[in-house]
Amino acid sequence: MPDIETARLQLQQLVPEDAEFILRLTNSAGWLRFIGDRGVHTLQDALGYIEAGPQAMFAAHGHGLWRVNRRGDPTAIGLCGLIRRDSLPAPDLGFALLPEHCGQGYAVEAAQACVVHAREVLRWPQLLAILQADNAGSMRLLKKLGFEIVATATDDTTEAIPLLRMQLDLQPERATLA
Repeated sequence: MPDIETARLQLQQLVPEDAEFILRLTNSAGWLRFIGDRGVHTLQDALGYIEAGPQAMFAAHGHGLWRVNRRGDPTAIGLCGLIRRDSLPAPDLGFALLPEHCGQGYAVEAAQACVVHAREVLRWPQLLAILQADNAGSMRLLKKLGFEIVATATDDTTEAIPLLRMQLDLQPERATLA
């Protein structure tokens, strides 16, 4: 059973059977360019990524990256979720799709569902996002959701990257897209 459902998508926790999908996603051109090489080069690496990353985050915090698939189709198309990073003062929204699923509104729909979950279920006052400065597509998506640039942060390469914030006012109608 999915953790979150939207009109077209289901978001659920990753399982070991998602290793092939993770291997493909983490080695896609967009992931490597905008997120970076996470050392996932074999199915065993992908299993380790799932266990040490998303599964560990869910175990520790009750949230993390969800696997995204279309309703009625169990094939994973991407990741989207709420991430805790030691380098940030609040959780952040992360998302990535396989290239063939980009440009169809899936990232916006999944990200919107995560924002609603953060506000209505987790009752967080704010949500952050970080991204590479040249990631124009993700910047457009985050601004469409209501995120605003508030500062720069430093990523694991010490490069300055935009830090965005969305205030979650706990008013359900405020997080819907126009």
